Amino acid sequence: MSRPPAYLDHAATTPMLPEAIEAVTEQLGRVGNASSLHAAGRRVRRVVEEARETIADALGARPSEVVFTSGGTEADNLAVKGLYWARAPRTRILMSAAEHHAALDPAQWLADSQGAKVELLPVDEAGRVHPDTLRAAIAAGPDDVALVSVMWANNEVGTVQPVHVLAAIAHDHGIPFHTDAVQAVGQLPVSFADSAADALALTGHKIGGPMGVGALLLARGVTPVSVLHGGGQERDVRSGTLDAPAIAGFAAAVRVAVKEQREQHRRLTELRDELIERVRQAVPDVVLNGDPRHRLPGNAHFSFPGCEGDALLMLLDAKGVECSTGSACSAGVAQPSHVLLAMGAEPAAARGSLRFTLGHTSTRDDIDRLIEVLPAAVERARRAGLS
Repeated sequence: MSRPPAYLDHAATTPMLPEAIEAVTEQLGRVGNASSLHAAGRRVRRVVEEARETIADALGARPSEVVFTSGGTEADNLAVKGLYWARAPRTRILMSAAEHHAALDPAQWLADSQGAKVELLPVDEAGRVHPDTLRAAIAAGPDDVALVSVMWANNEVGTVQPVHVLAAIAHDHGIPFHTDAVQAVGQLPVSFADSAADALALTGHKIGGPMGVGALLLARGVTPVSVLHGGGQERDVRSGTLDAPAIAGFAAAVRVAVKEQREQHRRLTELRDELIERVRQAVPDVVLNGDPRHRLPGNAHFSFPGCEGDALLMLLDAKGVECSTGSACSAGVAQPSHVLLAMGAEPAAARGSLRFTLGHTSTRDDIDRLIEVLPAAVERARRAGLS
């Protein structure tokens, strides 16, 4: 029997937890719309509201603060666009230069079509926004700032941001603070109340839940303008028929991931540190990206000098190791990662990067598999780059 692939791409999507699969399966086939008033509808509504309570309890929020969405991208769009429109006529959006495109692109759309002025906050070589950087940006015109958006932990290099401090700075000026916590939930302690954030995005498939479901936590009194209009199912902020099976699985995943967060943090940190050390031994000139200490426990992001990341990824994939590049592809042309460029990396280094991410199914065997094939793959990728 052939060995299964070594899955080292948990930051892209994580295998579903058994508890989440069970919760989804239990609801499949049951008729009912959560907005209907008859018995079937009320049964589905109960499933949704119990899920809302579970998520709120796990993340230090009130049930009324949980707004279900189709995932992290919709949650970020609702926060960025909705808060911007709600804060008119203010036009400035302050956002980390290393944000996920789910936040960057809505902000850029607002700039292109709505008159917004997007100001990207510089990050240091580890990808972190310094509090003084935010203070200075706000001071340039505090009355014109519509919102501040800085993700809790970076999806590429794993650097953890000082969100509590940044949120407090924004609040000193009465400015709402949004954070994309898609990568943080389940890997780090996340409390919505303690963070002082006004809006927090999360999604199911990064924590062992199903794809296509997520949430935006909105603090009491924070009401963004709707992006989706229709039935107003979620506080009149978000419209659309609720996917009760997915929501049930999402809630189960949040509950388990938060309950096991401390133990998983310890286990994944040990595995990650071993992975980093063994990759450095196998490829001595490799460069570790991101903060060496304040990073996600499951994240190891490297630049491989002389390699194209896409080529190296495919070589590893052919040998049964699945990971991600640090770049995005547009029309088949590899583009340097905007995150690494913001951190000061040269374009060639940014294109030659890979992200290895661990999760609840990861084992030492996954690392063994990577190290078995990595040196030869790097050598071959370098030869291809010279040809």
